[in-house]
Order: sequence, then C-alpha cells, then structure tokens
Amino acid sequence: MINMPNRSPRDVVGEFLAQKPIPMFVGGSYRRANAGGEIVVTRPSDGTPLATIAAGDASDIDDAVEAAATAFPAWAGTPVSERAALLHRIADVIERDKEILAMLESRDLGKPYRDALDFDIGFAASGYRYFADLAVRSSQSNTIALPHIEARQVRLPRGVCGFIIPWNAPFILAAWGCAPALAAGNTAVLKAAELAPLTCLYLGELAREVGIPPGVLNIVPGLGQKAGAALASHPRLNMISFTGSPATGKSVALAAASNLTPSKLELGGKGAAIVFPDVNVADVTSQLTAAIVRNAGQTCCTATRWIVHRDILPEFLASTTSRLESVRIGPDESDAEMGAVISEGQRQRIVNYLNVGREQGAKFVYDGGNAPLAGYEQGYYVRPMLLAGTEDNLCAREEIFGPVGYVMTFSTEAEAISLTNRTSYGLANSVWSADLERAARVAEKMVSGNSWINAHNVFAYGLPYGGINQSGWGGGVNSPQTLRDYERELTVARPLR
Repeated sequence: MINMPNRSPRDVVGEFLAQKPIPMFVGGSYRRANAGGEIVVTRPSDGTPLATIAAGDASDIDDAVEAAATAFPAWAGTPVSERAALLHRIADVIERDKEILAMLESRDLGKPYRDALDFDIGFAASGYRYFADLAVRSSQSNTIALPHIEARQVRLPRGVCGFIIPWNAPFILAAWGCAPALAAGNTAVLKAAELAPLTCLYLGELAREVGIPPGVLNIVPGLGQKAGAALASHPRLNMISFTGSPATGKSVALAAASNLTPSKLELGGKGAAIVFPDVNVADVTSQLTAAIVRNAGQTCCTATRWIVHRDILPEFLASTTSRLESVRIGPDESDAEMGAVISEGQRQRIVNYLNVGREQGAKFVYDGGNAPLAGYEQGYYVRPMLLAGTEDNLCAREEIFGPVGYVMTFSTEAEAISLTNRTSYGLANSVWSADLERAARVAEKMVSGNSWINAHNVFAYGLPYGGINQSGWGGGVNSPQTLRDYERELTVARPLR
C-alpha cells in the first residue's frame, strides 16, 4: 500500500481500510492471524465500523518474537550510521504520507484532522530523526581510569524489545519506543492497541518500503488479555515497554519479572497546575482549557487539578467558563478544537466519574452536559466540564481521562505545594506565576517527573520526560537517557602486569 504520486491520500486510505481484514506485520510480511481472529475497529466520531483488523494471540506473538530474535544479530551488527540512515528514510516517508497518516489517526481516534497532522504525525517523524542522529553521536565505549587495569565499559543493544502502547496517541508512542530501540540496534515487537491500530499497521508498509530488514520491526494488534499478556510474559524478550494505566502496568511488570525481563513503564497521571494571583488570568485559563480539550482530555500528563489562589478565584472561574463555552466540538476531519472520545466504554467511564463527583459534593461550575453532537448522535462525545470542590472528591483524586478540570484553592505557597503532592501519581505538574524566582522554587518542590513553568504539556526531543510513583518507572522518553534504556552495559577489563 505504498503511496504513489497519482493517487490521492483519500484513495490510499480508502484502499487501506477496505482490506478484510487489515493484516498484521510479522517478519517483513503482512499476514492474517494464525487462528483467524479479527476485530472490528469503530470510528468514534459516528460509531460506525471503520475497519476490520487481524487480531493476534499468543501464537502470533510467538511468531513475531521469533522473527525479531532471528533478525537481531544482523541488525545489531549493522553499522550505526546505516541504521540511522534507515530511520531517516522512515521519517522521510512519514512526512511524505503525512496526510494519509493524519487521516487514519483522525478517524481512528475521533480527533480533529488538523491536530493529528500538525502534532501526532510530524512529531513522530522528528522522533525517528532525533534518535537516529543521537545514536550516531553517542559513544558506545567509555574508558575507565583505574590503577593497573585497562578497562572500558561498552554499551550494546539488549536484543528483542516488546512494546505495548495505548490508543490515545498510538503513532507518537510507537515512535517514542521503537525509534530509540531500533537506533540502538534492537529489534522490536509492537503490540498495537485494538481500539486504534491503524497508523501502526500502516507503519509496517513504510518500514518495508525503505528497506528495514524483515523481522526488525513486527506489528501485532490484538486484545490486551491475549496478545498483550503473551508479549509481557514472553521468555525470549530482553525488555518490555508499556504505556497505559497504572493497574495494567503493574500486571505487565509482574509478568515480565517472572522472566527477569526489565520493564519500562509510562503510566497515568493526575497533573496539577498551581496558579498564583500575579498571572494574566485570561492567558492561563486559555492554556489550561486547551490542555483538557486537546485529545478530548485523553492525555496522561495533562493538567486536570487546577490549584488556584483564592484572590483570583472568581475571575478564574468566569474566564474559564467563557473559554469553555466557545470550544468547538466536531467530528474527525473537521476544523473542531475537540472531537469524540475513543469509545462508548470510555464515554461511559467519564460519565460515571462525573456522577460520583456530583454525589460527593463537587460543584459543576461549567456543565457541558452529555448531549450528543447534532448529526453525530451515535458518536462518543463528552462536552468539557469544570468542577470545583475539595481534594477528597473522586474527581480530584483519580485520573478521569476526559475533558474535565477540577478547581481547588490555596492561600499560601506551602499550602499549594502540599495540595499538589498529596497524590499517588507523579507524572507532570505546572506552576503559573509572573515571579519566575518563585515559579522555579515551586517547580522543584513538586513531586513528579516533570515540572513546567507557565505552560503545560511541554515536549521536545532532548527534554527528558518520565514519571515516578504510580506514574511509572524505568526511565523516560525523548532524551539521551531513553537511548541508553535500550542498551545493556558490558565491562571489559585487563590487568596490567
């Protein structure tokens, strides 16, 4: 399914989706599931069937791991400059097919097309380029200065790496895992999310087109309890990376630990935004509203606990309400700011949280309501909400994964920091203040992997990103440390006589 100059992106997408089923990618070839399993993928914008995909199980995972293990020695032995060149070629064809990929991602997730095009696809392409260049620049051997011993430490690829990614940003998350792993000389088995597998499956065609050797990248969609569980517990894996909920992350870590396989977990969050009274309120509320609206709030690091100074609370609530009232909600491939959530199950999950929050005393400052979108009544839409209340409310404590902000108040800096840190999560927080000295001081006291100043959701290649506590372990993404996560260390020593 290579894009040709005389074929429109819409034609390519239509042909790709028309496959019954869209096959998995194992050993450099597309194939059906061994047991013939299939999954119907639903279009969130209108609730209609979007595609049928092959659904892998343990036997398909076995085949993918075998293909990756067979390909590993030659790929690890390929000069790093040649591996990097192939990753650059992947970035080239991603950029060439950006409209195709954005159309698939938009339809698969229910998100606005422009958001998928401007962020998801372009940022993923940049990830392949970043890790390709980083691998070329990185020294794989470091001399150790010791008396009477000639010694060095060598960094080598681990082997077969498994990746289980979620549905909320599949193309970016596949790049954040596979790009550094492949650049370091590992081979990969990617378990694509059953709710949103399409761009990952298309990636296999791009990898084949640019000449990635068979078995280096394998892509198997399937249910978590079948394909995902089989990958996490596979005895021939040398590393497993999981992105998703803390509960599932614990299961993956336990399964991997049974084989002493190292695990890397990027889990959920309940991000806080501390807002001091010296800010431009309209600017802050505009940015925080954008944070919960983007991807319909289905972003683990987004700010959902808004800790606002009491002196500006009335202005803050009025400004936020005004901004929420103006949010344009619409289907994929529209100019909307916010689309549907991924599934009816996710929509109902959000609604259930809101119902409990109301029962526990939360005030609905702005109640967007659960009204369907006109003309798309079967779509999975949840309008943005703004709640206020105490920290013991369920909506203040747990990750809702929807377009919901929850406001709490503070009077002193110490109170704000304490309120921020009283959570089991530890992914990403932000502090908003015109006093940059205070902002920096508060940022360093917030317990998380990331503290952002006067912004939220700040991503750049070279800027480390990761979580602590219930938000993850095993390193982060997007930085030199990420490349090292996919390498093992070997000490070589010779006594000097």
